[in-house]
Amino acid sequence: MNTTEFLLALDEMLELDPGTLTGAEALEDLENWDSLAVISFIALVDEKLGLVVEGEKLVKAKTVADLLTLAGVAVPA
Repeated sequence: MNTTEFLLALDEMLELDPGTLTGAEALEDLENWDSLAVISFIALVDEKLGLVVEGEKLVKAKTVADLLTLAGVAVPA
């Protein structure tokens, strides 16, 4: 899964219009980023990439780019 595909999956997960997320967004500024979204993110990474995201690392994530890094997806420049 490349960066664009993963960002589109995050858009869908957060019920945003496709193409909304670029990676630069602060998680605290996303209306739908809540505890349910955190669980959905963990499930998305597991389902799409076969990776387990550690909760203690996830709580340190501040931006969408941080989420990409946790998922092992290349962060856009």
